[in-house]
Order: sequence, then C-alpha cells, then structure tokens
Amino acid sequence: MSKKEQTAISPTRFENYPEWYQQVVKASEMAEISPVRGCMIIKPWGYGLWESLQRQIDDMFKATGVKNAYFPLFIPISFLEKEAEHVEGFAKECAVVTHHKLEKGEDGRLVPAGKLSEPLIVRPTSETIIGDAFSRWIKSHRDLPMLINQWANVVRWEMRTRVFLRTSEFLWQEGHTVHASKQEAIDRTCMMLNVYKRVAEELLAIPVITGDKSEAEKFPGAETTMCIEAMMQDKKALQAGTSHFLGQNFAKASGIRFQSAEEKEELAWTTSWGVSTRLIGGLIMTHGDDNGVILPPRVATAHVVLLPILKKPEENEAVMTYTEELARQLRNILYHGTPLRVEVDARNIGGTRNWEWIKKGIPVRVEIGPKDIASNAVFMSRRDLDRKQSRSVTKETFLSDIIGILDDIQKNLFERALAFRESNTHDFDDMSSFDAFFTPVNKEQPEIHGGFARAHWCGGSDCETTIKNRLNVTIRCIPFDGKEEAGSCIECSKPSKKRVVFAKAY
Repeated sequence: MSKKEQTAISPTRFENYPEWYQQVVKASEMAEISPVRGCMIIKPWGYGLWESLQRQIDDMFKATGVKNAYFPLFIPISFLEKEAEHVEGFAKECAVVTHHKLEKGEDGRLVPAGKLSEPLIVRPTSETIIGDAFSRWIKSHRDLPMLINQWANVVRWEMRTRVFLRTSEFLWQEGHTVHASKQEAIDRTCMMLNVYKRVAEELLAIPVITGDKSEAEKFPGAETTMCIEAMMQDKKALQAGTSHFLGQNFAKASGIRFQSAEEKEELAWTTSWGVSTRLIGGLIMTHGDDNGVILPPRVATAHVVLLPILKKPEENEAVMTYTEELARQLRNILYHGTPLRVEVDARNIGGTRNWEWIKKGIPVRVEIGPKDIASNAVFMSRRDLDRKQSRSVTKETFLSDIIGILDDIQKNLFERALAFRESNTHDFDDMSSFDAFFTPVNKEQPEIHGGFARAHWCGGSDCETTIKNRLNVTIRCIPFDGKEEAGSCIECSKPSKKRVVFAKAY
C-alpha cells in the first residue's frame, strides 16, 4: 500500500474544495476574515499582489487614453432612483447611512443620532454619481469622449461571503466613459473587454472565454454586458471582468447632454467596466495546489526568495555576503520593464521556512549554503514543478536564465489551466446527458460537477430560468467566437443557431 504524499494544505482540493480554498488563503498569508461580518483584511503579501496587478492594469488603461479620478463613497438615494432597473438590481445589496453622529443613550451606550434629511448609499457602483458629475462637465462635442477611471472600494451587502471572491467590501476599478455616438461607445466597450482578456491571460495566466451576457445576467440598466469567464479547478465558472454598453439609459437619467457639431443638443452614449480583487481569488483557484497558491510571475508579489543556510557562525558571514550580492544582481535585472522583486529570508527556522514560501507561491526559491558557495552555485526550485525537480546550477547560469525561467513558469501555468478547461468543456444536444453532466460526481463534494456545457439555447428567458431552477446552472456567456450552426434548444427544442456556455458559477 503506497504512502500518501505529505501536503501543506489539509483538506486537499479533492477532499473539500471550499475548505481547501480557505486554508490556502490562510496559509499564504494573503488575507484574513475581519471583525466586521463579510469583510476581509488584505495582508501585505496579498496586497502586494493587488498592487502589482493594479499598476499594470492602470498602464493598460492609460494607453487607451483613460485618466484617473476619484468620486465620493456616499451616493444620495435619489440618484439611484433615477434609473429604475439599476436601483432594482442593487437594492438588496445596498448599505444605507441614515444618521450622521452618535450620542450616549439613557443606558450609556452609543446610539445613532442626527438623522439625515436624505439617506446615503455606500457605493455599490458609481454610475449615478459619476453621471451627475458628467452632466456638469460635458457641454459640447469637444468635451467628448470623456474617459474616466477610479480605483476605489465598494460595498455590496452579501449574505454569503468568501474571501476575495465575494465580500461585503472589496477593492476594484470602475471605468466610466461618455461618447458622442452609439458606435463609439460600443467600440470602447469591446476595447476594455479586450484589455481584461489580456489582464487575465497575459498577467494572471488564466484562460478566459469572452462573450455577451444573457438578458437575465446582464448589469442592471445596461443595454449589453460583455464578460470574461474562467473555469476554476472545481469546474465552476468565475466571472472575472465585465464591460457594459449602457446605451443612453444613464445619460437620460443623469441629464448628460452635449451640443453637437451641427449645434443640436443630443443625449450622450455611455459605458462602464470593472474588475476587482475577485481576480486574486480566481488566481488562487486556477493555479493553487495542495501545497498552497502558485503565483504567476507577471503579477507575483515577489519573484525570487533567497534562503541562506546559516548553521555555523564561522560560515554565516560568507553565506550572507554571497546572498546579498546575488540579491543585488537580481534586482538589477528587468522583468517586463520592472526590476525583479527579491526577498531575502535569513531566519534560522529549518525546513519550516522553505514550506512557508511554498505555501505563499513565490515562483522561484533559491537555497544558498557553504557547499553552494564553494562551487559558485545555487540550489533552485520552481513552484510550478514538483519539489523533486529542484536542481543545482551555477550562479552565472541562474542569473542569465532567470528571465527565461519566469517566462516558462508563466507559460506553463497558462497552458496547464487551458488544458484543464478544454478537457472539462463538452457539447450537449440532449437534456438527459446535459442534466447528468451537472450532477455532482461525489456526494462528499457536492460543488464539483462536470464543467462547462456548450449547448443550444433558443434565447428565451423561460428556458434559462427553468434550467437555473432545476440545476443551479446559468448561461455564463454567449461566446463571441461561437460558430453559427443549426441546432435545437437544450430545454424546449426550438431552433437555435448558436451554442452558449452553461455552468455553475461563483
């Protein structure tokens, strides 16, 4: 009988996926639950990852002409009421401020006082208050297009929360643009979705499917919502980013009008688009294993950790000198335009130290001891490979190869995730096999099912609702790259020309 391999995380992914996820977050020291229900504290290792991602996304936005601004956290309730579908979509998730101070009650406890004349909503999203500003800023076609983004926090009072994936407060960016024509707004909606696809695939090594949302799944108040959808290792879908063509709905509600070149007053066309710290949850669930998270090098909080082996006092100074010199040389190397981020961990805590960095997911670990120095070498391990594949290389080889090593890790993670998604995506043409696909294969793992099902859909909301109620499965997207083909709706058998992606989702 073979002995079970020791892993850092318990339970493993295949024993209890939701608990595995929570343990990976904890073991990686990325975040922890806060005293406020449903909220999280993002620790330095996790926030460094967000900063790395944020910097690169911000550069991508600015390359398209977008500028950053900041808008209030509080939104008057009357602003939300201007767009009926929007307020209905967010009403159940809104946190409401009704008082502006605290006073001591008769029992000595603090109680709310100073009731506001109008309740304030803690922003769940900012279309309405930004639209109000745009209505004042935009007067002429010469003011257009207006391309604004803000990095901020938002609050959506979620009932069921999970760190990074769905919390009552989270960090995000929200872009808002105004255009003189419908086509220009649609083009911007597509452009920003393509930016998100690049973020997911090139930075996070997460393969995504791009497409339109169905009417039932689109953003409240939008004419069209486009999305990127990814498959996690429990075969559920994660909506990783959305871009919305808002038409003239919000412009009408906020009074965003401009004088055209023909000197006619016209209603503007708007878009909005956003990604959030949910991307970190997606990264963990796409690449993590039973030893913790695995960070793609393009966004990693740090790329390399140097682990000097300090055992004998008479050798320690030489080991540290060698280590610090290697750290200096590495930090002088540019990786995709920025210096390599290098950690030096000189704690003398034995094997615990190595395991901590494995769980944190740092791409490359390097051990340095007296024997390595004697041969002018280092002992290198890649986080994406089995620990048994660690090897000794000369220092010069390591320094010359490190960029190639990091790029190979990035490529390996993407290809591994893509192969997993492709092997768990199937076409279905009859209801019985479709239903069986979404039946959990293991009663002890009820969340894990078949994966992505590509099936025909007639476009009717009744069929979509019926499938959702029966299987807890939704239409994740109507893929842009889907080929037209004659078929029959998986639910009602009416004619259909295109397959859509069905899945269970976060």
